[in-house]
Amino acid sequence: MLQPHIEALIFAATQPIALHDLSTVLQEVLETEVPETDIKAALEAIRHHYHSGPYAFELVDIAGGYQFMTKGAYHHTVSVFLKQTTKKRLSQAALETLALVAYKQPVGKSELEEIRGVNCDYALQKLLEKELVSIVGRSDGPGRPLLYGTNEKFMDYFGLKDLTDLPKPKDFRDIENSVGEQPGLDENSLADLPEQPE
Repeated sequence: MLQPHIEALIFAATQPIALHDLSTVLQEVLETEVPETDIKAALEAIRHHYHSGPYAFELVDIAGGYQFMTKGAYHHTVSVFLKQTTKKRLSQAALETLALVAYKQPVGKSELEEIRGVNCDYALQKLLEKELVSIVGRSDGPGRPLLYGTNEKFMDYFGLKDLTDLPKPKDFRDIENSVGEQPGLDENSLADLPEQPE
C-alpha cells in the first residue's frame, strides 16, 4: 500500500517533496516500478482523507511538491503559539554566545567555539532565528568563513543606544556591581574581551 509510505515521506521532508522524489524513493524501498499514476492516485486519496476528516492539517500542492500544512481555521492558534515561543528567554549557551559576538564582532564561529570550548552551531542558529545577530560578511581566512555581528534588534532587545553602551569588562570585576555569590569568573577570559570606547 503506497499511502503510508507517501505520508511518511511528506511528514519527514522539510520542504515540499516533488512527485519525482516520491517516485525515486518508493521504487528503491519497494524494489519495484511504481507508476506515477499510482502515486498521484495515492496523493489524491491522502488529500481527500485529511481534507474531509476532523484533522487540523491537510495535504497541499505547493512550490512544485507536496506538503502537509495547517488548515486555515487554525492559523490564529498557531500564530499565538509562535508569538509566545519567540518571547521565551534565551538559554545560557545562547546568552554566552551572544555576549561574545557583541564584544568581539565581527567574529567567526571557529573563534567563538575556541573561546567557549564547545560547538556553537545551535546557539548561533537560535540567535539568527531571533534576529539578535546577523551575518555581516566573510573572513579573509581559509574557506572564507562567515562573520557574525549584532544588529538593531539586539540594541532594542537590550535597550542600548549603540555598542558603547555595553558594560565595560572592568565593570564585571567590581564587587559593588555584583549581587549574591560571586561565580567563578576566569580573569583570563575577561582580559580577552576588548575594552569598549569610553
